[in-house]
Amino acid sequence: MGAVVNCAAYADGRRVANVELNAINQILQQPDKFIWIGLHEPGEEILERVQDEFNLHDLAIEDAHTAHQRPKIETYGESLFIVLRTAQMNSEEHCIDFGETHFFLGHNFIISVRHRSTLSYAEVRARCESTPHLLRKGPGFALYAVMDSIVDQYFPVIDALERELEILEENIFKKKTSRETTAQIYWLKRELLSVKRAVSPLIDVCNRLTRFDLELISEDTRPYFRDIYDHVLRINEMVDTGRELLNNVLDANFSMISISQNEVSKKFAGWAAIIGVPTMIAGIYGMNFKFMPELDWQFGYPLALALTLGSCMILYLFFKRSGWL
Repeated sequence: MGAVVNCAAYADGRRVANVELNAINQILQQPDKFIWIGLHEPGEEILERVQDEFNLHDLAIEDAHTAHQRPKIETYGESLFIVLRTAQMNSEEHCIDFGETHFFLGHNFIISVRHRSTLSYAEVRARCESTPHLLRKGPGFALYAVMDSIVDQYFPVIDALERELEILEENIFKKKTSRETTAQIYWLKRELLSVKRAVSPLIDVCNRLTRFDLELISEDTRPYFRDIYDHVLRINEMVDTGRELLNNVLDANFSMISISQNEVSKKFAGWAAIIGVPTMIAGIYGMNFKFMPELDWQFGYPLALALTLGSCMILYLFFKRSGWL
């Protein structure tokens, strides 16, 4: 079955056998073993078989099948249902690819269900199998290992968004502002908001996993979830800082646009004043009064022309020195 990525039995922290779905019940009856199953985009048939084998709740199975869930943790009888959102930076399409991973956790089993995520957990499983002294803690440690891998994937995403923010700041203060700059700012705000929605609920999830009312998480495993909790808090703070910086960048962008518009307005006003001088002089001589002594004077034309050019030059130098031109 293509949806079943891995299904194995573990005893004393070591893999003892690969197991078929129809043989799971035999392993579950052995108290010294636990099952670790990895599913990728499973169909209804496989989820129903898993539900029957592990006695999972209908609502949890429905959520695992439809996906599109916000991060959460729910208790159904003797099992936990946990939802996490995965994030990867897509450099080709210049966006963040979000997926989901759902977990079913019991005393002797852990099931992970991946949706819309290309990141395999084979490496995480291999790391756990290489440290049997930790994996013997049971399904709780396997849950920690996968959750820690998912949370750590957010750091490269945040780093990529911070680099985009640095480029934006340089463009705003070193280059002319444009519509593309404003659009990029709003794109970054939208991406950070998406990360915020994925990370913020994890604070409550990790907090609950460290509490003593969840018997499925052994006492010696809870400190590991506190480590994830610290990472989630750090990521959440980084997102909040990035969003605050983006608001400042947006204000700076609008300020630079306003300054640029004012510069253009000053140039228009300066040239309008310069052009107004010859217009005024030409208007005076165009009134066609009968008695205008300078019309009969032989130096009248050169004087009017010199006055026009001189006045325009004086105004030009004045506006140039004032920074209007």
